[in-house]
Amino acid sequence: MADSPAFEWVSEELERISSLDRLVARGTLRLVLKKAGLDARAVTAKQMEVVLRELLPEELGSRGVEDGKSSCERLARRLLAAKLTDADPSDESPEAVFQRLGGL
Repeated sequence: MADSPAFEWVSEELERISSLDRLVARGTLRLVLKKAGLDARAVTAKQMEVVLRELLPEELGSRGVEDGKSSCERLARRLLAAKLTDADPSDESPEAVFQRLGGL
């Protein structure tokens, strides 16, 4: 299963605006998502916004990225403005399963 549009968008932007290479940017983002109990394959834009504002700045600081807090704030605003579609609702993540059950 592919990663969610929100994960792909943020990881590409993180690589673009920081000194992190592709592997480190994606790995850092996956690590932060795991700490938050989220999966890169199913994370929504709204969930990613919270991760960007609350968790990622500290992780970026530990990797020597300067001004991580303001960079993450800008990314969060741009992410929401991008109006990405969320992951495929046919996936089998717990959120998707409960969402489908709630719609019955």
